[in-house]
Amino acid sequence: MKLDILLDNEWFIVLNKPSGMLSIPDRMQSEVSLKDILIEKFGSIYTVHRLDKDTSGIIVFAKDAETHKTLSLLFEGREVNKHYVGLVNGTLYNNEGSVIEPIMEHPAKNGTMVVHAKGKPSHTDYEVLESFGIYSWVKFQIHTGRTHQIRVHSKHIGNSIACDSLYGDGKPVLISAIKKKYNLAKSEEEERPILSRLGLHSYKLQFEFNGLEYELEADPPKDLRALLQQLRKWKKG
Repeated sequence: MKLDILLDNEWFIVLNKPSGMLSIPDRMQSEVSLKDILIEKFGSIYTVHRLDKDTSGIIVFAKDAETHKTLSLLFEGREVNKHYVGLVNGTLYNNEGSVIEPIMEHPAKNGTMVVHAKGKPSHTDYEVLESFGIYSWVKFQIHTGRTHQIRVHSKHIGNSIACDSLYGDGKPVLISAIKKKYNLAKSEEEERPILSRLGLHSYKLQFEFNGLEYELEADPPKDLRALLQQLRKWKKG
């Protein structure tokens, strides 16, 4: 596959990961990951951080052990500004705010996280960019890097990420749910979702490395942009 490379230098490579692709191999080696492809291309590649399989957007891999150590410390030390955009269910109670709630692995459900007093400190800031009633387009900044952090904190405030089957209802976004007078095309037996994957995208990273400031951005992919366009059109009436 063709990689969407945002930056490639002697120390690290930054890519715009598509939704539906693993960042790194899973335990079962069940499918090809982005890291597998990079190893084939560059030889040695080191994991700095990761994105959930269905989350699209900016991800960084190091090319050598020393860079890996430096970048990993930056991420762990909260010296990287990490920004996301996402479509959430419903209208938020506040247009902006912070969720500062500890997160831990669910004691009974493997691979699932939960807000719990015994969890690790976790901090997510959010700001509503656009509200469409049934859905809202929200900007997030995470100050910690817990597994599924935005998804868990969004659920906690009552507005899970759209199409999230783990922390929400998992229902796809349908035009008929937004548009009052929607008629199924004669050629279609059932309505095709306008979005059926997790509505979350990593759009900006900022950090300093070797005395240089890096600010990397990746626009939301085509499916999210098309959905926003439709939501704006229907909102205008």
